[in-house]
Amino acid sequence: MISDRASIEPGAKIGKNVTIEEGAYISSDAVIEDGCVIMRGAAVYGRTVLGEGCKIFPYAVIGTQPQDLKFKGEKSELIIGKRNTIREFCLFNPGTEGGGGRTIIGDGNFFMGYVHVAHDCIIGNNCILANGATLAGHVELGDYVVIGGMTPIHQFVKIGDYAMIAGASAVSQDIPPYCLAEGNRAVLKGLNLVGLRRKLGRDVLERLKRAYKELFLSGRPLMEAARELYDGSEEEHVKNLAAFVLNTKRGIPFRNRQKENG
Repeated sequence: MISDRASIEPGAKIGKNVTIEEGAYISSDAVIEDGCVIMRGAAVYGRTVLGEGCKIFPYAVIGTQPQDLKFKGEKSELIIGKRNTIREFCLFNPGTEGGGGRTIIGDGNFFMGYVHVAHDCIIGNNCILANGATLAGHVELGDYVVIGGMTPIHQFVKIGDYAMIAGASAVSQDIPPYCLAEGNRAVLKGLNLVGLRRKLGRDVLERLKRAYKELFLSGRPLMEAARELYDGSEEEHVKNLAAFVLNTKRGIPFRNRQKENG
């Protein structure tokens, strides 16, 4: 299952039932866990850990040095969880000293062709990044995030659980969980109703609808409304939404319709 025409450096740790095709490259510091498939021409560089059952398609390159001028060759790692699919020509970089030295990717994510994950990113579980999506350094994604094709995400941006970013957007501020954003620059357009209906019950969705209106459509000061929601709600998802707003560092991109119409 390992081609004699693959290039595997001495010291690389290869698990059971691993497939490595002709022309693939594995560095000496890499760890490839059980059941992974690394296709023709794909390359795994540096201190990269590839979790069980991952599949890397042709000519994806993961673990090469960060594209950061401050990087001086310090120890850095790329940690990838289980059952991730990494399609053709993706580029993933490890961390830098300024970001803790690690880029961390969870389980069950789907990265379509030409996706870039830069240094020090943290990605949760079950996310989908469509073709050409680009994460700058230090970006954080929660679980079940969907990023549309050809969409860049500015460095240090955080995107919460179940959020969706439309294709051909450009995101420069934090996107709260459960929300839909689009545009250049991206702004909130409402809740990610299609995704939420698949994952959450009707009662939870109705509470989130009321919370969204209170936060972003009521005309009240955002932090005041978020604090009130967080302190007054017992619904876990509503508290998550309010807590994200309270902790934002880059701000939330929304347009208050009542103020615009007032």
